[in-house]
Amino acid sequence: MENTKLIFVGGFLGAGKTTLLYEVTRRMISGGKQVGLITNDQAADLVDTSLLKHDYVNVAEVTGSCFCCDFKGLRRAIDNVGQQLKTDIIIAEPVGSCTDLSATLINPIKEMMKTEVSVCPLTVLVDPGRLKDILDGGTAGLHPAAAYIIKKQLEESDIIAITKTDLYPPVEIAELTVRLKENFPDCEIRAISAKTGEGIDGWLEYVLSGEEAGKHIVDMDYDKYAEGEAVLGWLNCSASLSGNETDWDDFARRFMQAMSEIFDGKNSPVGHVKMMLENGDQYISANLTGRSETLTFRWSAGRSNNAEMIMNARVEMSPKELEQVFFSTLETITNDRIKFRINRIRSISPGYPKPTHRYKRNL
Repeated sequence: MENTKLIFVGGFLGAGKTTLLYEVTRRMISGGKQVGLITNDQAADLVDTSLLKHDYVNVAEVTGSCFCCDFKGLRRAIDNVGQQLKTDIIIAEPVGSCTDLSATLINPIKEMMKTEVSVCPLTVLVDPGRLKDILDGGTAGLHPAAAYIIKKQLEESDIIAITKTDLYPPVEIAELTVRLKENFPDCEIRAISAKTGEGIDGWLEYVLSGEEAGKHIVDMDYDKYAEGEAVLGWLNCSASLSGNETDWDDFARRFMQAMSEIFDGKNSPVGHVKMMLENGDQYISANLTGRSETLTFRWSAGRSNNAEMIMNARVEMSPKELEQVFFSTLETITNDRIKFRINRIRSISPGYPKPTHRYKRNL
């Protein structure tokens, strides 16, 4: 694994990490690079992993805990994806509600795995829709402790990348770029769009050539950090669906729209809600990152009698209430025409973060 580049791409829930990694991985593979990805979550059954595997990407999961609290699990994943194909580049996507990565991941890896991987500068993605209010001192509609996590993610980054630039006027992106440079003068600021490809090649070239990683060790209030994670209910579920010649695209749209309207009605801020419906090699992916107007869909699952569903939801409500919303929506949308069987479901509130390592200075 000598000379393997390791890239961490962080950022809050809904910032666009998976969409970017999907596009970046596709480009690198097309360019002849061997690429490995590592996904991370508090529970199994990840939409991100299933989506990436459809493109035959070498993917490993670290589930049941965040990277920083399961450092051994992360090391195993790095070894697994690095050794299978003599990987040139490994991209790791931490849990969206994680921060303090420079202290708990970047610098420990720089010391403990320096003969195995070369760690690239830490990139943190940020959604323009949330960024402006955060820079203005607000909470972007989130619980104050959740907004605290976003602020700390920005503070510790080596590179801040404004995402989804295709959805906003260029002048607004330019203004946010200037403000970020004023607030974080030691960070490289980039603007990218996974949809149009704008800025991706420049960011990738910069991050792969960067030599300084984990420069910013931040002061961290772990009680507030823990509260920011705990205000979110987390739900991961896999289910099997069956119905005579069902239009699964229509089902996915009606299901996600119904859930998003419930969250809107309850004024429950959404970190993200992801769903994937698979019909053999065909699939549709849905993503909700806020109120109903943020709901997007990609690809098509077509029609068939059977499909597999994976759901990942992170919403500001109790795990029990989130599970109730999920089941009530599923029962309403399936009605008598579609039968469902739950294969696995887990609804939790993350526990107090206890990182394996925490360095107090940059190496």
